[in-house]
Amino acid sequence: MENYSLPIFSCWFILFILYCREPIPITAQAGEEPEFDYIEGSPKGPQHWGELKPEWAECKDGRSQSPIDILNKNVKIASNTGDLRLNYKASNATVKNTGFSIEVAWEGDAGSIHIDGKDYPLQQCHWHSPSEHLINGKRYELELHMAHIDATNKISVAHAQFYQIGEPDSFLSKFTEEIKSLVKKKEERAKGVIDPRDSNMEAVKYYKYNGSQTFPPCAEGITWIINEKYAKNNARPVQALNDREVFRYC
Repeated sequence: MENYSLPIFSCWFILFILYCREPIPITAQAGEEPEFDYIEGSPKGPQHWGELKPEWAECKDGRSQSPIDILNKNVKIASNTGDLRLNYKASNATVKNTGFSIEVAWEGDAGSIHIDGKDYPLQQCHWHSPSEHLINGKRYELELHMAHIDATNKISVAHAQFYQIGEPDSFLSKFTEEIKSLVKKKEERAKGVIDPRDSNMEAVKYYKYNGSQTFPPCAEGITWIINEKYAKNNARPVQALNDREVFRYC
């Protein structure tokens, strides 16, 4: 695999990572009992999600689950970049601590992603630590997900990129104060206008496959776009590839 660069984030963001790896205290502080967690060996951990509720059975029985380890030896090469286009624009946003991740939710029209002949509006973005997807067995420090919805208000396309520790990333740096204040509180803060184009997402070299949500109910039918250029925790363990195909577009 050829060398490529990744977005980097400053060492202060390790504080956010450490707290994101302890999701239970965050929700407990808000007086809530979490329905699931990411703790290895926990009765509510990823290995048991599919047993906690009947409507979560897909977490256990699904054949197209996410995340996965993307191995170059299993990847099929597409000779063009496909029809992926990013049509983002600035809009008012709110920063939230959901109890398991820090999320930026756009309140108005923040644009869309075009893939497979359709446009899917951007809804929100959030981070996972460590990265949920692996590339050739390598897990990164942080993974950003841009979630897009369809006409039925279900997430249909997830666009992801990885981060490594280093100098401050311009997009993450916009949320420094909110993350510091929200990291132990399940609350939200109005942020004003945020431009999703500042996330540096690209549509030039990427992996694409059919997968699922990485949290209960683990619903399948989501198209995953993983940027190659940027190619207690809150990351779900990798899932079996089964008979699915992964394509590399370049």
